Amino acid sequence: MAFYRTKPLLQPIDLPGGELQLRAPEARDFAAWKEIRQASRNFLEPYEPRWPENDLTPLGFRRRLKRYQLELDKKTGETFFLVSCETDRPIGGISISNIRRGVALSCNIGYWMGEEYAGKGNMKKTVRAITRHVFADLKLCRVEAACLPDNKRSSILLEKTGFQREGLLRKYLEINGIRRDHILYARLVDD
Repeated sequence: MAFYRTKPLLQPIDLPGGELQLRAPEARDFAAWKEIRQASRNFLEPYEPRWPENDLTPLGFRRRLKRYQLELDKKTGETFFLVSCETDRPIGGISISNIRRGVALSCNIGYWMGEEYAGKGNMKKTVRAITRHVFADLKLCRVEAACLPDNKRSSILLEKTGFQREGLLRKYLEINGIRRDHILYARLVDD
């Protein structure tokens, strides 16, 4: 008897207003994802790890999807694209990573938004929805997010979505090729 493995699927999450949805990235998203990332490159690069040379290629995208699926299979992460319900094209994304069970029951989130869609409240809805998902569906008790001290937009977003500033993480992540300090924010299930 053959054994067929069924990969876990992420359930889409509808955002308030009915215009946006969080859903799992798919191979068919490559062209639209490449377009928004390429158009937003100067906007995103100061806040992200250095982009690999093949990042915006079909091969780079397939590797990205493979990594997302591996994290989902291991139950260590979930990645969603933020898509317009009208066009089904990605305009941003959010990832839940470093999911820790046992006594920690915590995770990290990271997010990005295409430049033309930034500052319109879309990421605020996204962070609120993903936080609800983390607490209600994943049954975790703590969500952490870190941002660069000079990323005022992200600090304001996190504070407006109920995250509290906890401290400074010295040389926490390599951003655009340089190890940078980050501010740690967290939200607890009972906040």
